[in-house]
Amino acid sequence: MMNRRNLLKRLASLPVVGGLLGSSIPLQSLAKPGIQAKQSLFKELGIRPLINARGTMTFLSGSLMEPEVVAAINETSRDFANMHEVEDKVGERIAEMLECEAAMVTSGAACALTIGTAAAITGVDMEKIRQIPNLPGPQPEVIIQKKHRYVFDQAVRSAGVKLVEVETPKEMEEAINERTVMSLFFNGAVDWYGIEDSINHEDFVAISKRNNIPSFIDAAADVPPVENLFKYQKMGFDMVTFSGGKMIRGPQSAGLLFGRKDLIEAAKLNFSPHESPIGRSMKVNKEEIFGMYVALKHYLEKDHEKEWQEWQGRVDHIAAKVETVNGVKGETHIPKGRANVFPGLNIHWDQSKVKITPEEVVEALRKGEPSIETSAGDDELWIAVVTLQPEHVDIVARRIKEVLETAV
Repeated sequence: MMNRRNLLKRLASLPVVGGLLGSSIPLQSLAKPGIQAKQSLFKELGIRPLINARGTMTFLSGSLMEPEVVAAINETSRDFANMHEVEDKVGERIAEMLECEAAMVTSGAACALTIGTAAAITGVDMEKIRQIPNLPGPQPEVIIQKKHRYVFDQAVRSAGVKLVEVETPKEMEEAINERTVMSLFFNGAVDWYGIEDSINHEDFVAISKRNNIPSFIDAAADVPPVENLFKYQKMGFDMVTFSGGKMIRGPQSAGLLFGRKDLIEAAKLNFSPHESPIGRSMKVNKEEIFGMYVALKHYLEKDHEKEWQEWQGRVDHIAAKVETVNGVKGETHIPKGRANVFPGLNIHWDQSKVKITPEEVVEALRKGEPSIETSAGDDELWIAVVTLQPEHVDIVARRIKEVLETAV
């Protein structure tokens, strides 16, 4: 049976392939002529596009990429490159921008959690890299606050570790032993659960450093503000991850892992394009790597104050429109936690005058034309404006008003 490497050698020797590679034909000219840049694939496949007024949810395709990111993806799709070189050189530039020792582009923040954990276990030991997540001997352990357990810690457990829950600095200190490979801090716990951390950032880092274990913070959704990209590494966390497809507006399937150089280098060994590590199935293509680089560069350079004012203007516009319905009131809402800190709109009404529930409004907007995704609580409708295109703002305002008016 012909293996993969022999097949590649055979293909390389075929006249057609060899002729193209040895000719002077520009690589760009190999693209098929006449392909239209814009195709109605949504229509062709029967997929209904929607207006996202719910936020950067992965199941709603995150955020829309900046035009500069799309241009970078298109430009770099025309040529081949050595993926190790792409990863290394893009990582070096990202590290410069984030003022850290090392960085890499991952296939989302969840991937960063897995290969970052793997790096803490294996270092550069190739035998361990081949064996993970089924290492012989006692199971590696990761310290986490009990209040920080969350659905995405499965990405950490995928590396073959046991999560050890602690509730106080004293418990954390006592839980660390020869099997402990890392400590994990879920930065969004205060937002998800409405609770305070039982161990604050500074104590968490100090205990980790005192016991010589790497600390990892998951801050996936925690920009804006832009300062957060620098804040946690300055606190002393050894590894930091952010999502690339939320407010940085890179490819949805991209993320950032950055921090201590030895750990990032070990994470690379646990990742594609290496052929056998745990991260092989999490590969990120070169176009996404370049796209993530451009997205981060654009995000760092943009006028964040101007963008905030634009978001607030959207909130004010929608509120003014829906408040023309008797009994309806709109209020700006800015989360007080660390994740998704940007202005949104909460709309509530007197249900004795407007006889419809917020969940019924959500369903009406979803089923209407165009389809609009929103969310709701028991007594109010929640509108995310940061994922709206400028031309969608008035559409959303008009449709909400129409739905509410039908219930008056």
